[in-house]
Amino acid sequence: MADPPHRTPTSLCCCRKSPSAGGRCVGDPGAARRARGSQRCPPVDVASASNFGRFQLRHFHLDLRLNFAMKEMTGWLVLDLVPLQPGVHTLVLDSHPSLLIHAIDCKLPASPQEQPASLTYHVDPFAEYGSALNIGLPDAALKAGTLLQVTVRYTTTDGPAIWWLDSELTCGQGGPLVFTQGHSVCNRSFFPCFDTPAVKSTYTASIRVPEGVTVLMSACRSSYSKQDRVFQFSMDFPVPSYLVALVAGELQHVDVGPRSRVWAEPCLLSCAVKKLGGSVERWLGVAEDLFGAYLWGRCDIVFLPPSFPIVAMENPCLTFIIASILESRDFLLIDVVHEIAHGWFGNAVTNATWEEMWLSEGLATYAQRRITAEAYGEAFTCLESVVRLDALHRQLRLLGDNNPVSRLQVKLEPGVNPSTLMNLFTYEKGFCFVSYLSKLCGDVRRFDCFLRDYISEFKFQSVLAQDLIDYFLDYFPDVTQVEGAFRDCAASRFPRDITSCPASPGLDFQRWLNGCGPPPYEPDLSAGGALTGPVQDLCRLWTSGDHLDLQAVATFDLSTWSTFQIVLFLDRMLDHAPLLPEVMSRLSNRYALLFDGLNAEVQVRWLQTVVRSVFYPDLPRLRAFLRKHTSRMYTVPLYEELAGGPMKGVGVEIFQQTQRRLHPNLRRSLQQLLFQGASAPPAQNGPALAVTSLRDVNVSA
Repeated sequence: MADPPHRTPTSLCCCRKSPSAGGRCVGDPGAARRARGSQRCPPVDVASASNFGRFQLRHFHLDLRLNFAMKEMTGWLVLDLVPLQPGVHTLVLDSHPSLLIHAIDCKLPASPQEQPASLTYHVDPFAEYGSALNIGLPDAALKAGTLLQVTVRYTTTDGPAIWWLDSELTCGQGGPLVFTQGHSVCNRSFFPCFDTPAVKSTYTASIRVPEGVTVLMSACRSSYSKQDRVFQFSMDFPVPSYLVALVAGELQHVDVGPRSRVWAEPCLLSCAVKKLGGSVERWLGVAEDLFGAYLWGRCDIVFLPPSFPIVAMENPCLTFIIASILESRDFLLIDVVHEIAHGWFGNAVTNATWEEMWLSEGLATYAQRRITAEAYGEAFTCLESVVRLDALHRQLRLLGDNNPVSRLQVKLEPGVNPSTLMNLFTYEKGFCFVSYLSKLCGDVRRFDCFLRDYISEFKFQSVLAQDLIDYFLDYFPDVTQVEGAFRDCAASRFPRDITSCPASPGLDFQRWLNGCGPPPYEPDLSAGGALTGPVQDLCRLWTSGDHLDLQAVATFDLSTWSTFQIVLFLDRMLDHAPLLPEVMSRLSNRYALLFDGLNAEVQVRWLQTVVRSVFYPDLPRLRAFLRKHTSRMYTVPLYEELAGGPMKGVGVEIFQQTQRRLHPNLRRSLQQLLFQGASAPPAQNGPALAVTSLRDVNVSA
């Protein structure tokens, strides 16, 4: 390997300055914010062991060699850092026990003639998802404003960010593949870092691979040296650590637009291109009309094997998405549009703490639905919204209205993995709050303009809920005449302080952000009535009691329904399960053959109903489905149903027949479900997601 290169530092946008109490400047909310601005203390991130508030991270560079045989990445990381205060003796980075640190050194670019100084370091435990790498800094680095280059030489092993797939776990089985998944706090096992969304920086990377392997990263620019088998990448815009992503394997591409291409294994590529066609550019164009220019240049998509642990991940310039979703056109559309929306909400403007993840997911969900409303109409968008909000209320019935997980602004306790906060409330209650703000301003087009200016104001920064609401109140001074009580709290340092403020009349932010239970407001979805009405009528017929009107049921032709209509029907029937054997028999006789020819989103819901209702005649369909599908999003919901009921033995039998085709992490998860009390080790990779909601959530991490 070559020596670590000298990197020229670039600028960094980090967490924005805080507004403080003061008047508004009507017509120029940015000026009002700057007039009020005083330096905010860095937000508290209990999920980070690092001392990120004491440094400015200007840039970092990765130089790694991938070893598929050993399932390791070996190389170094170079951090360009500037201490923000004098006398900082220690640099603390987020790390992970799976990282083997070999050596750390430091040099001052201002003194190029000096040799790098070797640094002492030690690792302390922090939480189950990471550790603290403590690095002693030289005396010459103690002066504030001094640029340091800290190089960490290390090797990755079996960490939660890095997923190594043997050939048999890929779609084409033509060779091994590796990908990373950083959300929320996994990338500290990929490289030592300030693993917090409050810190953003540019980065570059050099990735060395065996012949025949293609590498992609979430970067604006890339190049390849065939002679050296090195891929070079550059991300020119600041991103948080969790959005640094890599995939390497047998991958090919087809351009599907002037700034987008589809990547996949060769056996999947033609299907993926056919399903997407020219839609990506169309969706980008609609989004730009609504929210301003797309900032990232490229908008590529890579389809990953079923072992990908979530549905999709909005890595800048390169969305990761599970290949299983190709079966359903409607779900593919929604998931890709959602990740495109993250180009503005989540990637360009990011939540500064994981406690306010809704700032990314709620806004992205709202933006996704504005895009689909413009591209496909209100009826389609309202139908999809009904499916998701149904799932939200279903979750509330299970958890209870007073469960703190239903808050938008959740207090994250030390040691708790922030990935557990990724739930339906983050998406759908967040969506309802943004819809409430839109309603307050009185006109959806006017609110589009607000969001466009919000992105322009805060792009490439990390923000708090306080920032969004202050900007909203400055932008729409006519929303309420009385907001003084809220304004008195505007100088609060920490994000949770916003919810302790007395709410202004008509602006009950405290209830929205800190209240448990359902959203205080839900948007009007009656425009989808022509699509949701028949679903409601058919459900009523099937659940009306002993006197099923088969003649009335026969008037509904589900073969003409969209995927979301059938999903809504099956979700609502599942709410009534277990169903009586005679009802299940009639449902199966009428619809099961139709469901066999539809996508996995439909089939998995029908099979959940089969298991919950203990309907043995459709067990062959269950066996066939679980032998075919190996993705977490489809297997875990079914095995959860099997493990919790009288069909557990069937689940054990199917698992034993199929486990060799499952990724080791999924295999461990299913062992825990099926063999409670057995010595199955906990899963090592992937965020601790509420896996039962994977189908209901546009999981972007």
